[in-house]
Amino acid sequence: MSVIERAIERRRLANSLLLHGENLGTLATVAHGIADRLLNDPRSPSQYFAPKQHPDFFALRPAGKMRQIGADATRDLINRIQVSPQVSHRKVAVVYEADRMNVAAANIFLKTLEEPPASTAILLLTTRPYALLATIRSRCLHFRFTDSGAEALAGCEPDLVAAWQQTRADYAAWLGKLADGAADKRAVADQVISVYGLITRFNAVLSAATEQAWKQQKEKLPDDLDDDEVDAIQTGITNGIRLKLFAELEHATRDFAQARLAAGDEAARRATVAAIAQLEHDVGLLRLNLNEAAALENFLLSSLRIWSRR
Repeated sequence: MSVIERAIERRRLANSLLLHGENLGTLATVAHGIADRLLNDPRSPSQYFAPKQHPDFFALRPAGKMRQIGADATRDLINRIQVSPQVSHRKVAVVYEADRMNVAAANIFLKTLEEPPASTAILLLTTRPYALLATIRSRCLHFRFTDSGAEALAGCEPDLVAAWQQTRADYAAWLGKLADGAADKRAVADQVISVYGLITRFNAVLSAATEQAWKQQKEKLPDDLDDDEVDAIQTGITNGIRLKLFAELEHATRDFAQARLAAGDEAARRATVAAIAQLEHDVGLLRLNLNEAAALENFLLSSLRIWSRR
């Protein structure tokens, strides 16, 4: 961020920046900070506007249940940033989740990056920079922002955090039972029943966390969003929390594998590695709109099969 600050101070900031990292909330906070500095220049005092309410601030977001950035919305943004600034000396355009552009939108946007409008800073935000066209990436300066220690349920009520911590602990205990092996058919049945108990609790935590996050987020949204944009933001919140919860399950599984390896259980380690690979595959399917319950069920039942064969 210090590099960007110095460039702003010298009025030599590049026209196009690609901001990427693990957390869209963090990237949005950084982008709004940059917009604030550019649009409310203390050396040119005028009426202060919060970045998202500034007349020279423009936003492009995914819309609809598919959460796509389409060609029409992209053309609309391009038309709006072609005009001269109204209040500030510069304009700022922020593209949230830039990797959600469809092919047509990306190609249209590429032409704007090749010949950016005068006095305009374009900020692209993404958690998946390599999902963007290589030609788009090559025309931007890249800045990565890490979200150190970010928790899946940061900002949620303590009772919900405690419920998730207990679910993680019970998942680890379930892995332990798998590693120890099933002594009889009843033990196998108990393990299968536990699968569906874990799925139910996972979905309950996800639903409650999404509801709490949405209550906090909707108070900060501008008033001029249409229904498609609101739907996309809600879906984005759910997807973000869901991926973080799955990531924590993956970390718990890796921790279990390392502990078993330290104890000399090489077979258990190999089985856990295979289970992690299955989890990563199922999380990848979530991007294709696979239901999270189905993904989690497939992972847990696959883990049962993997451990039974070791």
